[in-house]
Amino acid sequence: MPTVPFRPLPVELDDVRYALGPDSRRRPGVPPGETVELRLADSAVYPGTTRTVWIHVPAAYDTARPAGLLVFQDGWWYLDPDGDVRGGIVLDNLVHDGRLPVMIGVFVDPGVFEDRADPAERKNRNTEYDAADDRYVTFLLTEVVPEVRRRYAVTDDPDRWGVVGGSSGGNCAFTAAWHRPDRFRRVVGFLSSFAQMPGGNPYPAALAGEPRKPLRIFLQAGHRDLGWDRPERNWLAENLRVAAALAEAGYDFRLVLGDGGHNPNHAGVLLPDALRWAWRDAAPSDPATRPPSALPSDPPSGPATDPTTDPTTEGAHR
Repeated sequence: MPTVPFRPLPVELDDVRYALGPDSRRRPGVPPGETVELRLADSAVYPGTTRTVWIHVPAAYDTARPAGLLVFQDGWWYLDPDGDVRGGIVLDNLVHDGRLPVMIGVFVDPGVFEDRADPAERKNRNTEYDAADDRYVTFLLTEVVPEVRRRYAVTDDPDRWGVVGGSSGGNCAFTAAWHRPDRFRRVVGFLSSFAQMPGGNPYPAALAGEPRKPLRIFLQAGHRDLGWDRPERNWLAENLRVAAALAEAGYDFRLVLGDGGHNPNHAGVLLPDALRWAWRDAAPSDPATRPPSALPSDPPSGPATDPTTDPTTEGAHR
């Protein structure tokens, strides 16, 4: 049975910042993967939009052995090697250590309308991410994934396909897997914006009313997320409602409740552990060769700087 080291809880919940662990930093001896940048235009699902997609391939990728697939929303924000999340670095480290099967990361920016002058009208992020229908996952499967498969060998095993996002990207990830569990069966959602989905959060009722789907879901919520003490549009409460519905429906899920507000800091710290947990039965390796997990040992350090002044608006994650 693992023992979690003692660390005191912060007294103030508003300005909390967690320290990144070793899997979120470049490590000597871990070869960096290759990143390819694509520009997608002429979308059939979202006409008039263009976007950038980055494909990150760990050094261990072998063309003779199809890799898994992990799709991140808010592409560059989750890939940026100097940012809060550092998804490419995390993939390189976990794959190198044998803690994650070889997995290609696909970092997809939200669409923009480049011909529109008004900045508020240029961004299509909330239209794509907050909808409860299957439009966005259809876009991924018909317009993004084929571009990846043209270049790399990708497995057809849905247990090796995952989808990750934060804020509106978190409920987007949940929605994608909900509609297409035949393709995506691992979900990681950070501070998901279930509270601002048009028509309200559909998932507590859907989870209670539909047969259990073959999904494994990691959720993170924050004590001081948006509207945490309001009766409506309460990000904390809606994440807790989804987690409760997952528990009552018997899903394989994990909820981590952290401190601080609506920013990606805790998500970045948790990403390595979230991926290890999501694929915990897929990549055995010698425990003696594994670096320690970042989560139990890294205490909060210093005040948080929230880069999202209003995450409920378009483009909050960029």
